Amino acid sequence: MPRLAGVDVPGKKRVVIALTYIYGIGLTTSRKILSVADIGESVRADDLTDEQLAKIRSIIEAEFKVEGDLRREVQGNIKRLKDLGAYRGQRHIRRLPCRGQRTHTNARTAKGKKRIAVAGKKQATVSK
Repeated sequence: MPRLAGVDVPGKKRVVIALTYIYGIGLTTSRKILSVADIGESVRADDLTDEQLAKIRSIIEAEFKVEGDLRREVQGNIKRLKDLGAYRGQRHIRRLPCRGQRTHTNARTAKGKKRIAVAGKKQATVSK
């Protein structure tokens, strides 16, 4: 099980898929890394040589922000929006979608379980 960017990537999977287990690297980025490193996509992660792993490591460190640094940057951006009081920051505070999605219907994952209103129930009034 090779270790890249502080993550144990699964050894049994093809290296193009195994690289996507690193936060900040998707399929397209993984393919770019492998083409620069001149490694075939069909090779299993366990079958990589030490030289190939070193080449992949150096490419990732030089060109991409991944894992902790990327997470820190994203959280900092969200915190900045919250502190500014921007609309997107307010949506983050309320844990609602902040990219323009519809919330009148749908958005159940963000809004939580549907609350059912009880029909016909009124507040008790004090009578004299």
